[in-house]
Amino acid sequence: MANSFIPLSLFHSHFPSLPHCTFKFSTTRCNYSSLEVRDVSYQPPGTQLKLLNSVNFSLPEKRSNFRTEWKWKNNSLAGISKPTSGSIHIQKYGDDGNPSQSPEPLVPERVGIVFQFPERYFVADTVLDEVTFGWPRQKGNDQLRENLALGLQRAINWVGLGGISLDTNPQSLSGGYKRRLALAIQLVQIPDLLILDEPLAGLDWKARADVVKLLKHLKKELTVLVVSHDLSEFASLVDQSWRMEMGGNLRQELLPL
Repeated sequence: MANSFIPLSLFHSHFPSLPHCTFKFSTTRCNYSSLEVRDVSYQPPGTQLKLLNSVNFSLPEKRSNFRTEWKWKNNSLAGISKPTSGSIHIQKYGDDGNPSQSPEPLVPERVGIVFQFPERYFVADTVLDEVTFGWPRQKGNDQLRENLALGLQRAINWVGLGGISLDTNPQSLSGGYKRRLALAIQLVQIPDLLILDEPLAGLDWKARADVVKLLKHLKKELTVLVVSHDLSEFASLVDQSWRMEMGGNLRQELLPL
């Protein structure tokens, strides 16, 4: 995907990690993919509360997108909750800018999520066990395990954890390095979409600057959707931004520089 970033106060959940994937984007808009959210509404079962109201937006691949204001805990884009109505899909385009094939649904396995304060969900005693938690253990998955091992090395390098022993207890890491570890977990299998919920929350100024620098690198590799109230520190990264208003209405809005 091309480079894009969204300050969006979206998508909370309480699951520590999900699997993922990747896109290719051309600045000449040839043979690229786009995440298309079309008329998505969400109303929790048994309630009259509409958390999303006919939301529409598009995210060309490798973009950094940001949404801010009024947090709502909705998981429709991540596939954790099914939208009440509307669709979320991947659309591929040809050299002429027209759709080259039928849209494909965005499946949860191709979305990576890093929740607010992700370190609270760490469950293992070592960095290696934390990253590999949930990997297949049964025999007969040698090729899959080999691919995951290669993805592990790439993810560790991407987030700058190469100098940390894999035997380190995750809880002994600094706040900034815990966030790096949470990102690495989601990057082992490169996601089509990486969703970050308040990635700077609770960090000191140096760790915040380090995370922003890391996201600047990651947006060159994949599409990132950030949900946050922290606007100024993300302004230089953002390609598109929206504000979520009361009633579940999404409005495009430029970030102040």
